[in-house]
Amino acid sequence: MSEQFDAVDIIRIKRDRGTLSPAQIDWTIDAYTRGAIADEQMAALNMAILLNGMDRPEISRWTAAMIASGERMDFSALGKPTSDKHSTGGVGDKITLPLAPLVAVFGVAVPQLSGRGLGHTGGTLDKLESISGWRAQLSNDEMMAQLADVGAVICAAGAGLAPADKKLYALRDVTGTVEAIPLIASSIMSKKIAEGTGSLVLDVKVGSGAFMKDEAQARELAETMVALGTDAGVKTAALLTNMSTPLGLTAGNAIEVEESVEVLAGGGPQDVVELTVRLAEEMLEAAGVRDADPARALQDGRAMDVWNRMIEAQGGDPRAELPVAKESETVFAPADGVLVELDALSVGVAAWRLGAGRARKEDAVQAGAGVRLHAKPGAVVRAGEPLMTLLTDTPEKFDRAREALETAVVIAPEGARPAQQLIIDRIA
Repeated sequence: MSEQFDAVDIIRIKRDRGTLSPAQIDWTIDAYTRGAIADEQMAALNMAILLNGMDRPEISRWTAAMIASGERMDFSALGKPTSDKHSTGGVGDKITLPLAPLVAVFGVAVPQLSGRGLGHTGGTLDKLESISGWRAQLSNDEMMAQLADVGAVICAAGAGLAPADKKLYALRDVTGTVEAIPLIASSIMSKKIAEGTGSLVLDVKVGSGAFMKDEAQARELAETMVALGTDAGVKTAALLTNMSTPLGLTAGNAIEVEESVEVLAGGGPQDVVELTVRLAEEMLEAAGVRDADPARALQDGRAMDVWNRMIEAQGGDPRAELPVAKESETVFAPADGVLVELDALSVGVAAWRLGAGRARKEDAVQAGAGVRLHAKPGAVVRAGEPLMTLLTDTPEKFDRAREALETAVVIAPEGARPAQQLIIDRIA
């Protein structure tokens, strides 16, 4: 088949800071998906995009072309509004678990297509798979039936959604182009728009444990994604949130499920509750639900009822004992004072090295592994008190995990109180 364009010409346009036409973008994504553009050519184009950027019409068209590479889901038959949340990933970020059932309490369907963890950021599906019997893979029909009945589903995205993204993401991962904002934004938004949700709230993390360490970059990513959603007719808003310290008191799989259940029972760490409630308010408002009180629905057990039904609908037993790591080791406070810093990236890397995460997509994870925190920034600590507990089934992993934590903790004289603002800004 003779091709409409030439890949080298497309690369040159972006190399020389030019603008690709809609037809050129449509052809590029289609040709790469069917193998007419070689990986090395797409890698060169990705690098040109990373270095020279794309304007809003280009990013919008690139996203639309990725959506067009596969199927689109349609929830209009449900007869109720749909809303979804996407987080750019962090350490201890278990918010999806309590959030999906909480929003469903108010008659809004939550189709939460989630992923697995890679590196120091945990994956929602890995966490839920620590529940006995729970399964991540659902057909579209099963997903629709569960949304109609329970109102919330957390499952793996089918291979049919934006297949161009899967191919592109794998290439970006091995060519140093993951950080390109046009490519991050189009990757996330192509899947979310193809998923067919009516509204979307983005949790864009900033700080050491986040993908974006720099607030200006995170803001640019949030603004780009909100614009893409708006252009596609999806009501979209974003929160910039702090990921300089882990969310909650756990980083792992089963221990994060345990903490999520505490939140659903009306307890749990204050930062996890605050972010869950704020995101629920955003999702409900975007779905057109007024005067909802999500904080009360956590307290009175309604969110927990939906959680139990959601887990059972996917074969899980919400009352089963969660896996517990075979071995544990305690890290103690080195001095008296105020804990002013607890670095999220260091904790995330430690949890990963203990077996909670994976280095490659095909690696297995340990359900019980991770880090349990006993203090958060602002707490007064005494020398020799436990600061965190390391958990794993493989004790030979402790040394490497402790290495990751060597510079994680800063303790200052009493009186120093860190001001940690969890929610930095809202972008809509």
